[in-house]
Amino acid sequence: MFFSGRTNSKPKLGSKSSLLPKLGLAACLICAGSAAAQAQASVSPTEAALDAVRAVRIVRPGEVVPGTPADLNASITVRYGLAKPNAVLLLMPGFLGGAGSFDRLARQIVALDPGMAVWAVDRRSNLLESGAAIAAADPAELVRIVQQGIPARPASSVTFMKDWGLDTTLRDWREAVREARTLTPNVFIGGHSLGGTLTGLYAGYDFGNTPFGAAPTPDDQIGFKDVRGLIMLDGAPGNTTSDPISWNQYQNGGVGRLGYVPGINRLDEIPYVNSVIFNPTYASRAVAQARLAATDPGALAPAGGLVSYAATNLAAGLSQLERQYALLPFLTLRTGQATNAAVISNPLPRLLGAAENSQFVLGPADRSRPVGWQTDADAMTDPLDFVRRFSNPVSDYAEWYFPMRLSVDVGAAQLDTVGTPFAATLRVWHTRAVSTPILGIAAQNGITTENDYRRYAAFTRATVTTHTLPGASHLDITVAKSDQVARWTLDWMRGITGPATAAQPTPPPTL
Repeated sequence: MFFSGRTNSKPKLGSKSSLLPKLGLAACLICAGSAAAQAQASVSPTEAALDAVRAVRIVRPGEVVPGTPADLNASITVRYGLAKPNAVLLLMPGFLGGAGSFDRLARQIVALDPGMAVWAVDRRSNLLESGAAIAAADPAELVRIVQQGIPARPASSVTFMKDWGLDTTLRDWREAVREARTLTPNVFIGGHSLGGTLTGLYAGYDFGNTPFGAAPTPDDQIGFKDVRGLIMLDGAPGNTTSDPISWNQYQNGGVGRLGYVPGINRLDEIPYVNSVIFNPTYASRAVAQARLAATDPGALAPAGGLVSYAATNLAAGLSQLERQYALLPFLTLRTGQATNAAVISNPLPRLLGAAENSQFVLGPADRSRPVGWQTDADAMTDPLDFVRRFSNPVSDYAEWYFPMRLSVDVGAAQLDTVGTPFAATLRVWHTRAVSTPILGIAAQNGITTENDYRRYAAFTRATVTTHTLPGASHLDITVAKSDQVARWTLDWMRGITGPATAAQPTPPPTL
C-alpha cells in the first residue's frame, strides 16, 4: 500500500503520440462499407445497447500456492462479448478494485466493436467475499448490512493470503492470457490505477522457474512476449507506488502515506487491508448502500450507516467518493454535489498529495430536510449509473479482501528488480527489453500525467501513445458517461492489429 496518491497539475489536454501507425490500405478498409453501416456507426451506443452486451463470469484453475485451499487457487475473469472474438483485452483493476470497476467501459468497447471481447479480472481474493448475501438481501436486510456490515473473516482463518503477492497475481492473470491466446493472436493487457502498474510489471516479468542469471529465459516465459500491447489507465509503473522501499521495510514493515504497512514477516497477523479507511466490513456496507441508492435514491439512508447525518441514499453513497468531498485523492470521481449541506474545509487530501483541499459535510444546513444529491449535467459520471453498476450479478466494484502481500511486493518491485535484493523472488527482470506498444490514458485530475507514461516507456524499448481525458478524476476514467476512452483504446488497437479486429469504424465521441 505504498501509494503516492499524488495528483497531476493540469496537464496539456489532448494527445501526443510517438507511435504513428501506417494504416495504409487498412485505414481504407475500416472506412469502407455501406452507407447504412456508417450511419449506424455514427451513433454512440445507447444505454440499452450497453446493457445488452453479454457478460459471463468464468473461474479457471490458477497458480497453485502451497497452503491455499484448492478452490481459491483460481484465475477469475468476467468476459464481455463474443466467446470467440477477433481480439481480447484483459483488464486488471486497481487498488481495492474488482472486475465490476470495468463494467461500463467493457460494455462500451464491445458495443462499439462487436468483434472485440473484454475480460475484466477479479483477483482470487474476491472469492472470499460474501456478495451472495447482499445479492439475495431484501431492503430491510440491506439496511441492516449498511448499519452493521458483514463481519470480516478473522485474519487467523486466511493466513494463506500471506503468499498472494505479485508472483501469484501475475501468474493467475497469465492463465487467462494464455487461454485468450488459444482464441486469437490479438491479445492485449491493461489496467486502471494499480492495475496499470501491474500491466507494466507483467510485461517485464519472467514466468520461468530458473534462478536469476542461471540461464537465458526463453521467449515464451517473458511477459511482454504474450501480448500485442499494453494499456494503462491513470496508473503506471513507478507512479502508483511511492519511493522504493528498503529490504528492512519489506521484511519488517514501515509507515506509508496511509499508515502502517506490515512487512512480509507480519502478514500472518495482517493478511489483508484492514484499516479505519477501508476494511472488508466497510466494503460490505458500501455495496449494500449502493444497492439502496440504485433502487430508491431519494429515500432516507439508514441511520447509523455510512454517514452520521440525515441524507438520501444517493447522497450517502456518493459523498464518500465525490471529488469535492472524498477523503482520499485517488478514490474520487465527479458526479454532482450535495444539496442542503453544511460543509467545512478538509485538508487531508492535500496532505496526501491532492492539488487542493476537499470539503467535509457536517450534516444538513436545514435540519428539517436530509442532505440530498444534485447531478451535474457536465459531470463526467452519471451517479445513478455508477451506483447501479457498483454491484451486479457477475462482479462488484470493490475488492473486500485486498492482499497486503501484493501492496508490499509492488512497493518493492517498482520498475524492475534487477540489481536489487528482491530479484530472487520478484522476477521483474525484463522491463528494459519490453518492446510491446503502450497506450497511456491519464485523467486530467487523476494521479498520472502523460509524462509519467513517457518516463516509463523511456525505461523500455517500447513506443508510447498518450491521451488525457479532460475533466476526469481518477475513478471517472472507467465509469464515465463518455465513451472517449473506449474509442481511444479501439483506435489504438486497430493501429496494431489492422481492420480484422473491427466490426465497424469507431463512431464520434459523446462528451
